[in-house]
Amino acid sequence: MKTRSIAAALTAPLALLLVACGTTESGGDDEAPRANDSADCANDQTETATGPVSLTDSYGREVELEQPAERVAVLEWQQVEDVLSLCLTPVAVADAEGYSTWDTAEELPEGVTDVGTRGEPNLETLFGTNPDLVIVEAYTADDEIIKQLEKYDVPVLATKGADAKDPIQNMLDTFELIAQATGREERADVVVDDFNASLEEAKQTIAEADVATDSFVYFDGWIQGGNVAIRPFGQGSLMGELGEALGLTNAWKGEVDPAYGLGQTDIEGMSEVGDATFFYTGTTDPAGDVNAELAKNRVWQQIPAVEEGRSHAFPEGIWTFGGPRSAQRVIDAYVDLLTQ
Repeated sequence: MKTRSIAAALTAPLALLLVACGTTESGGDDEAPRANDSADCANDQTETATGPVSLTDSYGREVELEQPAERVAVLEWQQVEDVLSLCLTPVAVADAEGYSTWDTAEELPEGVTDVGTRGEPNLETLFGTNPDLVIVEAYTADDEIIKQLEKYDVPVLATKGADAKDPIQNMLDTFELIAQATGREERADVVVDDFNASLEEAKQTIAEADVATDSFVYFDGWIQGGNVAIRPFGQGSLMGELGEALGLTNAWKGEVDPAYGLGQTDIEGMSEVGDATFFYTGTTDPAGDVNAELAKNRVWQQIPAVEEGRSHAFPEGIWTFGGPRSAQRVIDAYVDLLTQ
């Protein structure tokens, strides 16, 4: 299962941050950054701001740019998606293959330099692309990855990984912060308006639908030592709060982590959520097909949601920690699966 973000780098030896990790070379510092030529962006009529940029990032760090950033390197998937939603193409990203598997809300064009894993980016390759801004997901202003990046004398925008107090607003704040840094605030308004309109329309659709139950649990999982570990998205999770924003009730009441609202349980634990409808990731983890393992389990098959056909896979490639475009796909999936 793909875990969250660059947090692994915080406990690894600092030398690991410079390890070469399956990079893909691009044109280097004399190659102009390309626009995102997706169909959505091909029709974009918004303008890019000009002039100096002065902003405060998610951790109170002052970021000063002579002009809006154009050559952006990005080390986390939500922020990669956000840059693409703003109709820009990053010059470098971490784990391009993983992004293209787990987050299909915005397609990553070919030729973007891959700087290795999110937890162990190759900084030499990253800065070889001559970025004018590096966007990283962090957990404190003193994160080790920020210190490492700042040694290269390139502005670093630190965004907040999660906020269980209001995950939807944190997702939007991150997106708008990147828009400000790149001068794409006008485009960001279009995307955020699209998200809000989708949410309101979906809420009305759910309210008018004859759903079996408004109680739900979204989960993913992984195989560990031959056993299935299940990760419910509880209170404070983006997936949980998007469901509740539609008028549903998150049935997972177990312990969750304070940042992402994620719990951990097993098959027996999931049998205790009553008549809740199940939703789960439809993206198959290359490390092991959790859903195939669950299907073999007798106890799992007797849980009401499974037995009654109310256990639904989301479409592949919906990143559960994504930006506004991923969130729209989440909303659409909830509606489609509940009203089919």
